[in-house]
Amino acid sequence: MADGPLANPAVIHHRDVLEELNKSAPLSEKLRYTHSVLKRRHDFLDRIAVAIHDGQTDLLKTFIYSGGSSTMLTNYDFSLSQAGSLLEIVRTGQPRVVNDLSIFAAGHHEHSRQIAAGGFGSSYTMPMYLNGVFFGFVFFNSYQTGCFRPEVLHDLDLFGHLVSLMVISGLTTFRTMLATLRAARNITSSRDLETGAHLDRMAHYARLIAVTLAAAHRFDDEFIEHVFLFSPLHDIGKIGVPDHILRKPNRLTPEEFEIMKSHVAKGRQIIDAILQDFGLDSVRHADIMRNIASYHHEAMDGTGYPNGLSGDTIPIEARIIAVADIFDALTSRRPYKSGWSNDEAFAMLRELAGMKLDKECVEALIGNRDAIEKIQAQFKEELFS
Repeated sequence: MADGPLANPAVIHHRDVLEELNKSAPLSEKLRYTHSVLKRRHDFLDRIAVAIHDGQTDLLKTFIYSGGSSTMLTNYDFSLSQAGSLLEIVRTGQPRVVNDLSIFAAGHHEHSRQIAAGGFGSSYTMPMYLNGVFFGFVFFNSYQTGCFRPEVLHDLDLFGHLVSLMVISGLTTFRTMLATLRAARNITSSRDLETGAHLDRMAHYARLIAVTLAAAHRFDDEFIEHVFLFSPLHDIGKIGVPDHILRKPNRLTPEEFEIMKSHVAKGRQIIDAILQDFGLDSVRHADIMRNIASYHHEAMDGTGYPNGLSGDTIPIEARIIAVADIFDALTSRRPYKSGWSNDEAFAMLRELAGMKLDKECVEALIGNRDAIEKIQAQFKEELFS
């Protein structure tokens, strides 16, 4: 007779209903799976959604969702300070139950109007925190009213914290890695003429372009957020470019330009090494970072570098970053030049559209003048002495 644990009737194997969360998958897929498990217990639960907060700008941004309308509250952000009911949740730190969402039907805020328009009858909203700092919200929604009773909330609290930890873990791993790369970049900040304000502005321009193109290209909020996160690392390879070339105020010689172009390959090498060190080299969104670093100097007409790609063979995230980066370079003051006006920069972008730059990305940026001016006002350049 066999011995050991398998022969012992007191030892059994149990199938973990959440075992899919152990696999490598996008957060949106993990959320959908979590929802499917929870819905077996509470079939009235029609949607789980997560919004994340940007403490730098106070924007609350849609991130991932599961179930419900595919168009409601996606590719959307708003200032948390303008949403009184959500701000109260942050102030108290207490989740909120609304068992009849019709009370928000006449709300003045777009968030309230879209929730009402989505047909949801009730909701449960949990705040997310990382080390005591507000991170965002988990929303549980039902098309029915009166669903979120005390006995249900016990389950939702457990799953809400699971979702919160899942999202925070997924994003903070990338953010920690990005902080490592930024630290390496900042070591050379005295030699690089690109400032922190430049990187902030171009990241927000990139997000603005991505949000504008989301419907046409079917970008989800995960993609948009990762383009925003990774865009400041487009020129990380300049760490390896010699000072006399990096800081040269005049036109580079052909030989110097070849050395400058090597920053693309160096950047890819740095990113690949860091991704491997953090165990993120096989994560789906890591390719967005690789593509931004590798292809943001390619040109639509095939005259760019390093590979001479053209048109749609250039990854869309690299085309987005190219427009955001050039626009900010044109409008930024530097020791060796004055900043252009927005209108002058728009005119130049249109000249470059279709040849060097993606025309669709150019028009997406130019069509958002008000948002551009807000970004410029928020992330002003420090004056040079």
